[in-house]
Amino acid sequence: MAAAAAAASRVVWVNGPIVVGAGPAGLSVAACLRARGVPSVVLDRADCVASLWQRRTYDRLRLHLPRHFCELPGMPFPDHYPEYPTKRQFVDYLEAYAARAGVEPRFNQAVTSARYDAAAGLWRVRAEDAASGDAKTATEYIGRWLVVATGENAERIVPEFDGADEFAGPVSHVSEYKSGEAYRGKRVLVVGCGNSGMEVCLDLCDHNALPAMVVRDSKVHVLPREMFGVATFSVAVFLLRFLPLWLVDRILVVLARIFLGNLDKLGIRRPSGGPLELKNTRGRTPVLDIGALDRIRSGDIEVVPGIKRFFRGGAELVDGRRVAADAVILATGYHSNVPQWLKGSDFFTQEGYPRVPFPDGWKGESGLYSVGFTRRGLSGVSSDAVKVAQDIAMAWEQQTSTL
Repeated sequence: MAAAAAAASRVVWVNGPIVVGAGPAGLSVAACLRARGVPSVVLDRADCVASLWQRRTYDRLRLHLPRHFCELPGMPFPDHYPEYPTKRQFVDYLEAYAARAGVEPRFNQAVTSARYDAAAGLWRVRAEDAASGDAKTATEYIGRWLVVATGENAERIVPEFDGADEFAGPVSHVSEYKSGEAYRGKRVLVVGCGNSGMEVCLDLCDHNALPAMVVRDSKVHVLPREMFGVATFSVAVFLLRFLPLWLVDRILVVLARIFLGNLDKLGIRRPSGGPLELKNTRGRTPVLDIGALDRIRSGDIEVVPGIKRFFRGGAELVDGRRVAADAVILATGYHSNVPQWLKGSDFFTQEGYPRVPFPDGWKGESGLYSVGFTRRGLSGVSSDAVKVAQDIAMAWEQQTSTL
């Protein structure tokens, strides 16, 4: 701790909470705090709000859920927005949200450590200047409260494969993918069959590429995005008002089979656990089909099993077959990075999630809070933000009233 303090070139006192992360979670809690008269400082390693959406998503991306499930506290989407807003529309919404709430994050502040100083009763958060990359320009922020809002998708997951160095083509993560235009006419191996993997394969087809989707050992639930013109998620939320989760899961699986058919024939197997159960307990989001299954049935997208090893012109699969490829896209997801920088606290697991499950995982000890780790998307973000802001505002009022 002494070494970190010595390395910091300056110390900044924060008259309110220190919020780490300027995505939807960080913006939400800062806006809710400001609405209650509580100032805060929002830190982010990127140079913009919602950098995941702005820098690391593909062009055709839309919100997978109807817009009213994705609104942040205190500000609905504009009336002219479609039911499923585009990436650009969502980013515009977030920027307008921050401007309306008066939230001005401090960008290029890469938090490298945060630790509670029990003797002082304060959090010490060290952030380096991400723009310069110079540790000597680090700043130590000191405050009474710390809100962890870096989210579930802070870092890319890049698995290792035997023979990867032998592969002659480019290998990239889906966070680098923008459009299938660059892959026109090429054979592309897409590793992963989640929402990103399915949608990237669909986009590649639209640009006359030849995608093969790798379905590894993990099984996946695929649901229709809509049933009879009603969002599947809306159907699930409605049923949960009257039925237990396990029964809703069974209903969703039956409906999915009716609408989508038997996916085993396509090489896609369903897990034994239900889609909502797996989402809540393991963070495994069901795939909402927007057309990829039709392209699989037509043969435009080939479904292949896991990769055993790469060779120069493609990959050998676990069933012994070989598939040719000019490029590989890893649609292998993201993970939390909280354990890398939050020190001296056991509030988060080694995987970077609160140990206490939803709905009580938003508050820790010594002024520590989390927003955006509920595995329930943007609706969970909003729920956490409101609770955290209310709790901090009460403590803030008590503190300021004694001064």
